[in-house]
Amino acid sequence: MASSKYSSRSRKRRKRQKSLSLISSIVAIAALAIIVILAYRAVARSNHHTTNGTLTAAGVTIDQLCETVIPEGTPSQMLEYKAMRISFNPEMHIPNYVVWELTRDEANGDMPRSDDFRPDPDVKGCAQLSDYRGSGYQRGHMMPAADAKFDSEAMSESFLLTNMCPQVGALNHGAWKSLEEKCRNWADIDSAIIIVTGPILTDRITDYIGESQVAVPQRFFKVVLSPFSDPPRAIGFIMPNGKVPGGMQAAAVSVDEVEAATGYDFFSALPDDIENEIESQCKFHYWSTLKRE
Repeated sequence: MASSKYSSRSRKRRKRQKSLSLISSIVAIAALAIIVILAYRAVARSNHHTTNGTLTAAGVTIDQLCETVIPEGTPSQMLEYKAMRISFNPEMHIPNYVVWELTRDEANGDMPRSDDFRPDPDVKGCAQLSDYRGSGYQRGHMMPAADAKFDSEAMSESFLLTNMCPQVGALNHGAWKSLEEKCRNWADIDSAIIIVTGPILTDRITDYIGESQVAVPQRFFKVVLSPFSDPPRAIGFIMPNGKVPGGMQAAAVSVDEVEAATGYDFFSALPDDIENEIESQCKFHYWSTLKRE
């Protein structure tokens, strides 16, 4: 009887062990599944949910869309910062262009403005604070500080003088600022946009400031691509370095027109049919009436 009792207990113990082993296996599989799902979501977030089937199928990446081709022989030092990529012109002491992706979350950041204007000591030809002092021109951000309110490092880097051009106050606090605010609104609506902006250096430079002889542009451009809208769309802007007659809307042009003015090639990674279609359009009224779903 004792032997039978112990045998029964042994069988029950083995059953419990098997059950515990099965439960452990299920828990391990579930944990692995959760890890895979979280990893997938992290990748999706890093790609900013590339929802547009056309561009996804074409294998176009954000990095490729940020590539801008400038005329051969243009002085350029490529600078990689946390939130922006800059083609810096060491002879003009200003950027050729600044490009960045602005996502919905980034556009709605709440980090305070740092105002730590300074040169980048690692960049040859970078302007100095003294160049702007008493010049009559403001240190005009190309990537605005408000687009970097999601991260302290990005915020601080937005105040590097490699991201600045001499701007007349009427532009810096006028139509240029209005366009920057509009871009954040578009990023919030479309989940992410790509912005390329800078001076138009094909114009004759007639004014320089400071001991560094920082070039003062006569005009500025901005192009905006919404790659995840359906269909994708783009628009350009050209503004004089001063008061903009008619404001932001009057400055709207097609991306083709910006390319003609600058000699640059934007968004060349797009399939040719899409690039030709969206870069020929200037539909400011359509952009201005967009609303988040």
